[in-house]
Amino acid sequence: MIDVLIGLAPVLVAAVAVFRWYAVKQVVVCLAGCLLAEAIFNAMRRRATSLGDFSATVTGMILAFSLPPSAPWYVGAVGSFAAIGLGKCAFGGLGQNIFNPAMVGRAFVMICFASAMGASAYVIPGAGLDVVTQATPLTAAKSAAGAGPEWSALWPLFVGNVNGSVGETSALACLLGGLYLCFRRASKWEIPLAMLLTVAVIGGLGDWLGPRHPLSALHHLAGGAVMLGAFFIATDPVSSPVTSRGRWIFGAGVGALVMLMRAYSGYPEGVMFSVLLMNALTPLINRSTIPRPLGGSLGAKRTESIKTSP
Repeated sequence: MIDVLIGLAPVLVAAVAVFRWYAVKQVVVCLAGCLLAEAIFNAMRRRATSLGDFSATVTGMILAFSLPPSAPWYVGAVGSFAAIGLGKCAFGGLGQNIFNPAMVGRAFVMICFASAMGASAYVIPGAGLDVVTQATPLTAAKSAAGAGPEWSALWPLFVGNVNGSVGETSALACLLGGLYLCFRRASKWEIPLAMLLTVAVIGGLGDWLGPRHPLSALHHLAGGAVMLGAFFIATDPVSSPVTSRGRWIFGAGVGALVMLMRAYSGYPEGVMFSVLLMNALTPLINRSTIPRPLGGSLGAKRTESIKTSP
């Protein structure tokens, strides 16, 4: 968890540089909410305090990074309690949750506070920040089909000087933090690589075979929460597969669902729903990708011995 927090540090720096007070507010509210929820739910279950494992801190940071900068304080507070209570403690605590807790919290507030989480919530007129006075790149792309890619917008997407959720705008910051996690082996590299390759391939094929789209494969990789999701959300060790082959399947599934939702759903983004859907399939992926023991499975040997016995 310490390594994850260190990996999130570049994302935090980029978020504060772009959104300033709005980013600080979301991070403080979500951190306080997740830590308070962890303490309360542990006391209710008569469990020892688990704040020292920093799992609630990581959940609060990722939840804050997934929210719009203009989201009211109560959105982060309610999302924090939903993330810890419904996404984690309801399943038994750390190590037993099926779904990514931060994404459970975000999905909960997205349903409860649709107006505060919609596309219009990202635009803050008169905020004093140019970055939040215009629509997010993915939202703008939804209404510009057929216009072709704007290559001049690729560098701002990569650096992060664009509108969006608090921690998703800088692909460079997410990439630096994610590579640190892979280098430290705090997360498995198969999931982000499979997810990014799938997004790149589908984005490239869609741009080549289909009608002109304002986002190329590179725009899809640098835009939205793809980088944040690939390195910090989909790689959650509890809710992702444990086998190497399963992690490749999981990452490719998340990437394919992201591109499917971006192309055919009403949402400009799709990382949250894609991760949650693949989390639900993780037990099945684990079961179907169990490595074959040397010499064959014990069940197969037992069946063979029964058939050949007199």
